[in-house]
Amino acid sequence: MEIAKALSKDVKLLILDEPTAALNENDSENLLQLLRELKQQGITCIMISHKLKEVMAIADKATVLRDGRTICTLDAAKGEITENVIIKHMVGREIEDIYPKRTNKNFGEKVFELRNWTAYDPQAGRNVATDVNLHVRKGEIVGIAGLMGSGRTELALSIFGNPKGYRLQGEMLVEGKPKTFRHPSEAIREGIAYVTEDRKGNGLFLIQDIKWNITAANLWKVAGGGWINENEEIRVSDYYKKALNIKAPSVEQLVGNLSGGNQQKVSLGKWMFVGPKLLILDEPTRGIDVGAKYEIYTIMNELISQGMSIIMISSELGEVLGMSDRVYVMAEGRITGELAIEEADQEKIMQFATL
Repeated sequence: MEIAKALSKDVKLLILDEPTAALNENDSENLLQLLRELKQQGITCIMISHKLKEVMAIADKATVLRDGRTICTLDAAKGEITENVIIKHMVGREIEDIYPKRTNKNFGEKVFELRNWTAYDPQAGRNVATDVNLHVRKGEIVGIAGLMGSGRTELALSIFGNPKGYRLQGEMLVEGKPKTFRHPSEAIREGIAYVTEDRKGNGLFLIQDIKWNITAANLWKVAGGGWINENEEIRVSDYYKKALNIKAPSVEQLVGNLSGGNQQKVSLGKWMFVGPKLLILDEPTRGIDVGAKYEIYTIMNELISQGMSIIMISSELGEVLGMSDRVYVMAEGRITGELAIEEADQEKIMQFATL
């Protein structure tokens, strides 16, 4: 609708800022084809994107920015626009593999399990999740793939204390024990954390500083007698600022002034401070650059090595295949497939996603 609104005017220059961030593979390709047609009509397009494959598919020229400065301009006619070249200029160094590998994959017992889990949304008048069966083992990254509207985020919210008020049926087991959560605070106490896909709207307090955000979900750890210990709050937030490589002058920097990648690191730090057994990551790298993505992936691997378990919801199939140990695929609120990562590929995932 936003693109159609822009094109309804007498457009000579169309600027698109992350136009495919919320689109699936097919819709993204349709948009790229539309841009090719606009080019033939003499309309100039500037597309801002972190998706390198789209840049390579559509761009005649590509300019790389880093820290607010122009690093280089590459020309497709000269064969200069390649993934390796773009990554090198974006991060200032070579990255051989965007998805860092893990050698130790010794998974433990089941940390979390759903049995015949159904979530009914009374506002929409339909099930947003139906008869879902899944499990996560200790030290495992489980990917959940699917098209937009397949029910992935709704499933995550139904697990994390059900803030939307869905009517729930089925069983939830945490470390083998049946649990029922009536509020996200109860899920947090049982060791479940959720990094939302909408960090600006639901994940962070943009008008507050880094330390305020990092301690927000676990205030009792830095408080006593009804008062927040500001020295302890600074010590904790400084630790996560360094551990997560959050680029900011200090922990008193307003989160709204940070880049998308650094905001996502603050969101991660908030939940790491809680110390969960299970971390649900919903679109963990949406709208951030390739360098920040690599850092997020590295953090995920470190958390797994420490015994945490992760459910990762992602619309980027490369990310699902590159980071997951096992993949569930959802369509219309149902699990339509489960794949070991050794047998998973983009074609199989899309087949299950469109069932």
